[in-house]
Amino acid sequence: MRVMLTGATGFLGGHVLGRLLADDVEVTAVVRSQAAARNLGERGVRSVVGSLEDPLILREALDLPTDAVFHIAADTSTWRGHAERQTRTNVEGTRNVLAAAEAAGVRRFVHTSSVSAFGQQEQTLNETSPRLGKNSWINYERTKAMAEELVLEADARGRIETMVLNPAHILGPGDRHNWASMFLLIDQGKLPGAPPGSGAFADVREVAKAQIAAWHHPQHGEQFLLGGVQASFLELIQAIALELDRKSPVRAMPAGFIRGYARVLDAMSRLTGREPSLTPQAVSFTCHHLKVDSTKAIRELDYQTTPRNVLVHDTCVWLREEGMLKAP
Repeated sequence: MRVMLTGATGFLGGHVLGRLLADDVEVTAVVRSQAAARNLGERGVRSVVGSLEDPLILREALDLPTDAVFHIAADTSTWRGHAERQTRTNVEGTRNVLAAAEAAGVRRFVHTSSVSAFGQQEQTLNETSPRLGKNSWINYERTKAMAEELVLEADARGRIETMVLNPAHILGPGDRHNWASMFLLIDQGKLPGAPPGSGAFADVREVAKAQIAAWHHPQHGEQFLLGGVQASFLELIQAIALELDRKSPVRAMPAGFIRGYARVLDAMSRLTGREPSLTPQAVSFTCHHLKVDSTKAIRELDYQTTPRNVLVHDTCVWLREEGMLKAP
């Protein structure tokens, strides 16, 4: 069997790629650089170098008979200065990948969306919750909701079977840029404080496993929320600090203070044109209390929740092996 994979060099994409290769699935990856193509080539992956904005590149990637497309690539920036780029990647890129897959006669399209497509709601999210992200002031939420809508519309047209996965906050081994930055700041004693929000923290390995299960699921046109252990950001930070034997805050910072600080940085960035270290959009995520019900994924995809301390420990072990943390 052969699949096409976008985002193969990323955090989640790398785990999905590993599972596919372990199952002896032939993979064609769309990557942005020749260096990435060479690295994947050493693992037996066929790569096509180019952008998701280029239909010709996608046509080339699908020139061999392909059973499924895993669309994972996304722009996760929270800075308004990246909004146009983000919209091109998340919305137009998804539109292009869908069109190429339909034209090539691909049977199944597994799309990685996000709980952000639902917007920030106070209720516990499940698959029947209203999708409010399309009207959000945060471009990431808007673009993920718009892309998800395109995927569901494609399934309704009947030319391709689609499945949509909505992960919450993803943690785990293999992360170099996302939540790993929090681990590094705590390790270096540079974390300014804990935000007052809370979240659902998913194990990247379980999210990757769910991707493969969605490919083989007997139904289509389905959505699955992939949550995880519920914890406040303060609790997560304290667990990481305990694992690293570092100091941790004893209470969360006031939301008003963090929001005010982010607004100051945002105003400065409008003058300098440089991305700030903290944005109002990022603050909105970390002051929100995200709650996710994964019952459907647990029942139908064999999705599992990893205990917080296990997830933190495994992530720290990997970061140490990669030399990204200080010696104990």
